[in-house]
Amino acid sequence: MPLAAGQTGPARPAESGHPDLPPAGPGTPAAVGRAGGRGPGAAPPPAHPRSRAGWWVGPPVLALGLVFLYPLALVVRQSFVPDGGGGALGAYSAVFGSGAFRDALGTTVWLALGATLGCLVLGFTLAVIIAFVPFPGARAVSRFIDVFLSFPSFLITLALLFIYGTVGLANGLATEFTGAAEGPFRFLATPWGVLLAEITYFTPFVVRPLLAAFSQLDTAQLEVAAGLGARPARIVRQVILPEALPALAAGGSLVLVMCLNEFGIVLFTGAKGVTTLPMLVYGKAILESDYAAACVVAVVNIAISVGLFGLYRVVSKRAGA
Repeated sequence: MPLAAGQTGPARPAESGHPDLPPAGPGTPAAVGRAGGRGPGAAPPPAHPRSRAGWWVGPPVLALGLVFLYPLALVVRQSFVPDGGGGALGAYSAVFGSGAFRDALGTTVWLALGATLGCLVLGFTLAVIIAFVPFPGARAVSRFIDVFLSFPSFLITLALLFIYGTVGLANGLATEFTGAAEGPFRFLATPWGVLLAEITYFTPFVVRPLLAAFSQLDTAQLEVAAGLGARPARIVRQVILPEALPALAAGGSLVLVMCLNEFGIVLFTGAKGVTTLPMLVYGKAILESDYAAACVVAVVNIAISVGLFGLYRVVSKRAGA
């Protein structure tokens, strides 16, 4: 029917995108349809794949907590509240005030730093030779390094004992040629022998990331530098070394963490005068039955290791390792 002047027609429902109508309110069906793509009575959205697969995460986390986290919590609790009594920090005060702990901490730090430095120098040299100096068997050496990473540390120490031990190959040859009653090689049971064993065992952990970094290096840079008359030492210093710094930092951080926690090498060398933090834990717990002191040393060792591992993760992430 016709409308009088000024009279409007019946109200129409607002439609999304209509040029003459205001947008629908937040509670209207149109708004709901635009926001979620669903109207009233529509089926709920499908469950996210993570929500469907999340049920199996619980058992592994529970098993990890029972097998690892719970014993670790017991160690921390024993360090603060010993079964034998004493104040909350009594065991820490006794351990920190002992000369044995200070000596073990100093020995652990300098052995770890020395081994890390030796691994960096030797690892960088070996990686440069394997990657850039053509020689027969380079590929086999590179693959052997991958296999070497799976060897246990005591196996390397045992091999060094066969060579440099008191009755090892080197001493046997020396006594045979000189006629002396004892051979001259007796350093393996000293801190220097432990240092040699750690450098021998951990160097491949530096070589492996370096070889991966060198495989990404543009050889055209080396050719241009050689074409301009640069000597090999200068090419290594100005072209190869800058590219290797991230891998060196990542590998060195990993070696430092592992050297701080190394136990088998120190034990198998028979270096009685070398006591590191892991050896101190072994001595306090097994030989002296002082479990409170052993737990304190273990907590300190764990704290140092976790801090350095966090540093390793940061360096590795920045290095792209």
